[in-house]
Amino acid sequence: MNQTAPAPAAGSRRERPRHTLAKSADNPAPSGDSPERRLDDEDYPAYSMGRAAEILGVTPAFLRSLGAAKLIEPLRSEGGHRRFSRYQLRLASRARELVDQGTPLEAACRIIILEDQLAEALRINEELRRRD
Repeated sequence: MNQTAPAPAAGSRRERPRHTLAKSADNPAPSGDSPERRLDDEDYPAYSMGRAAEILGVTPAFLRSLGAAKLIEPLRSEGGHRRFSRYQLRLASRARELVDQGTPLEAACRIIILEDQLAEALRINEELRRRD
């Protein structure tokens, strides 16, 4: 059977370019990157591996497996630690839901990617309809 490469991670269209997460006097936050703005940004990588696992009620190994399956690709801090966004936590939560229902992990990830792509296509269609 000829298998195609997996689709890009569902979070990839929303993920910010890889950048340094830590801000310092030598590397200040860019204008417009205020703490208030980051609180509203669902793509801001605010959660550590441990905190993300705790919030979702999963193990860090489960979150790593989602990365290996290309569902989510967490950003890395300067120290190399994985950092997750609220959007990625929603995807991981959906994956856990499907896996808990008996869906194999790889299939659950594919389902979520397709759901995300469909939602994006519907959003674009609605936007185009409003323009007409």
